Amino acid sequence: MKFVYYISTIALLLNLSACRKFVEVADPKDELASKVVFSSDATATAAVVGIYADMNAVNYQFANVLTTFLGSMSADDFVYAATFANFDEFKNNAIQPGNPYVATFWSQPYNYIYRANAIIEGAGKSTELSPAVKNQVMGEAYFIRAFCHFYLVNLFGDVPLILTADVRKNTNLPRTPKAEVYASVINDLKLAKDLLVNTYAGNGERTRPNKVAATLMLARAYLYTGQNALAETEASNVIATTGYSLLDNADPANAAHLSKAFLKNSNETVWQLQVVNLSLGRNTWEGNTIVPVSSPLYRMTKDTYGIIPAFETGDRRLAYWINTYAAPATPTNILYYPYKYKVRVGTVGSPATEYSMVLRFSEAFLIRAEARIQQQKYDLGRDDLNVIRRRAGLTDLASPTSIATGMAKVEQERRVELFCEWGHRWFDLKRWPSTTGAAGKTRADDILPLTKPAWKSTAQLFPIPTEAIRSNVNLTPNPGYNQ
Repeated sequence: MKFVYYISTIALLLNLSACRKFVEVADPKDELASKVVFSSDATATAAVVGIYADMNAVNYQFANVLTTFLGSMSADDFVYAATFANFDEFKNNAIQPGNPYVATFWSQPYNYIYRANAIIEGAGKSTELSPAVKNQVMGEAYFIRAFCHFYLVNLFGDVPLILTADVRKNTNLPRTPKAEVYASVINDLKLAKDLLVNTYAGNGERTRPNKVAATLMLARAYLYTGQNALAETEASNVIATTGYSLLDNADPANAAHLSKAFLKNSNETVWQLQVVNLSLGRNTWEGNTIVPVSSPLYRMTKDTYGIIPAFETGDRRLAYWINTYAAPATPTNILYYPYKYKVRVGTVGSPATEYSMVLRFSEAFLIRAEARIQQQKYDLGRDDLNVIRRRAGLTDLASPTSIATGMAKVEQERRVELFCEWGHRWFDLKRWPSTTGAAGKTRADDILPLTKPAWKSTAQLFPIPTEAIRSNVNLTPNPGYNQ
């Protein structure tokens, strides 16, 4: 079975039946041909929205629980308290190539990339779509392709770059150097930014990427590739856009309180995935999985180097984004679990109140702060960090006196702001250089051995899945894995 195994052709014409919540389109009576999909605004829209529906249709997928939970377990702020071999491999940074979740991290993004390519090609050739819908669906498809390649390259390093829907051409593609993948991600996000508009398509909910989502991801991609001036510019563009704000009211009953940040369509939302499966009152898979009935299995780290001691006294994020459970013991053992999502099971039959957050407005301030400090714009970088801190009820920082002291503040604020969101902490530790000056080492090499004695630098990349190696003669393993 070739590489095509991971970019399932069955999904090519995009599961219109799964899109009913977004666009009311009758299912075709036979297999759709591309020219049929892109012969009307309704079917073309259903094609792109179907990708989001599939991203969030079931639990433990790349686009919901897995990237957030296993990314956090791979770092240092989150553990699974029971014994489960497939999770333990991430917690211990000793992942086996046959781990089924590694296969999911690989196969699902490539599936969405393939479908995005089909939309780019089909909509691009169509003469029947209205100009507005054509721009919208192509812009979203470029965004999806960039988003998925971004996560693939951060999880696996060099990965095949798939830019067409031609499965024969894509079979047995070798790994593309990381720099080239990033260049493609940036190009796709620039195309998406040009094609999309600031308003949200469809019913106006923030569940389809818009120009602001593309701009925020572009700022992140520039930051990750060291293009700090460009990252600053794009983050500033996000911050200057009306309709977004940090929820910072001090009164928990107020709709603008930070405890409301993860509600559906909150002003802090740049892009969320809408709930697809509302059975039994589910809102988000994250909340349904992590909010416990009694003792939590998913717990925040609280030892000396854990995230709980990292919060400063009075930080509202600790008060409102993390919850506690008093385990029966003598003395009482206080357990901590993420509480950004607060609904485990809502009222059956009632509308959801929370959607899964993918991109959040606060990241723009953190990106700009880091980009400015890297350019030695210390006062401006401090100001951005202080915006985040004031919302959390903390005192202002003084200006850093060097890049090193400024980056220590950036690392702290990113850790306590973005915990348990889409692998941010894991990616940060891997992308920042070691502060010890050791050549080729990263912050992961500084930090993770403190709590993970068996840590090896090669664990910074996940293994290429066993099935991918077996099915593609041109794929090579990552260093440190015996494949």
